[in-house]
Amino acid sequence: MKQILMKQKFMNKIDYLKEKINSIRKDKGLSELSTISLNDTLRNDLGLDSFDLALLTSLIDDEKNIDIFENGLVDTIDEIIVQL
Repeated sequence: MKQILMKQKFMNKIDYLKEKINSIRKDKGLSELSTISLNDTLRNDLGLDSFDLALLTSLIDDEKNIDIFENGLVDTIDEIIVQL
């Protein structure tokens, strides 16, 4: 049961990030992503630029009170998940 709850919590984090990233991509006129993976890079794989990363940081900080860049730069989805 504990493993199921941990997996559900992990998937919720992935879905949360996908929703935020798709919101940013939509505003840029890019297509929405159906999936994201832990190894996806924010810039190269997901098409986010520095302005988009600042917006993503702001969205997460406003909603979760977590600064994803507090401990340095993040480059992948996995690096964000660890902080959520």
